[in-house]
Amino acid sequence: MKVCVITGGGSGMGLGAARAMPNDRIFLLSGRTQQKLDKAAKQLKAEGRQVYIKTCDTSDKKQVHELARYAASLGEVTNVINAAGLSPSMADPEKLLRVNAFGTVYVNREFAKVMKKGVIVDISSNSAYQLPKMLIPEKTYRLAEKQEQEFLKRLLRMCGLIKDDYKRSGLAYALSKNFVLWYAKKSAFELGDRGIRVCSLSPGLVATDMGELEKGEGASMLKHTAEKRMGTPQELGFAIAMVADERNGYLAGVDVLVDGGSVSGKRS
Repeated sequence: MKVCVITGGGSGMGLGAARAMPNDRIFLLSGRTQQKLDKAAKQLKAEGRQVYIKTCDTSDKKQVHELARYAASLGEVTNVINAAGLSPSMADPEKLLRVNAFGTVYVNREFAKVMKKGVIVDISSNSAYQLPKMLIPEKTYRLAEKQEQEFLKRLLRMCGLIKDDYKRSGLAYALSKNFVLWYAKKSAFELGDRGIRVCSLSPGLVATDMGELEKGEGASMLKHTAEKRMGTPQELGFAIAMVADERNGYLAGVDVLVDGGSVSGKRS
């Protein structure tokens, strides 16, 4: 039977994606909080879905490895949605880089080992588009797989130039999410000949617990959206499910920007 894995699946966009995916598969939800996972599983089971849960901190390679092996024991892993992540209000720069950047590396690597074919969707953010081109350190991005400490050192040095705590974390967040765009594209071209399609998807500000934490600083983004509002978990969940659906087989190596027009509005 097909298996759909959703990291960060206990709430928000991850849970919304599970609800929007076809029902003909097993769902494996992971996250850091057992209570959220229990609640989400109960809701999805009441809707007729077959659901398993497993706690996992995606910044821990061993835990991601164990999650991938567990998923493979349930059936054929065909869909992986990596929605786990932290925002600037939730962590310091190093933690943001470990979860958002290294977490993406670990998820893509470990699940590629157990997938015969299918799709991986890495969740980024429209904050990835806010960085000036001159601040995008692609040479440093190339270090993430084999020189983790050097990768961290260089990006933290960039963030350390900012004195304000929130803005320092904000830069780390933007860098980590820009890295997700870069790494998803890299993964697409490395895994495509094996029948594993990889994309990223970048939400704008979404009305989740995380979104509410960032609403004050993110108000400037909202004024540039077409409808002057936050997105909903249901809207983003549907968009993610559309990208993750194996029927959407020719969509690969790109980012899908789902931010209510915020980036376009700001540029125009």
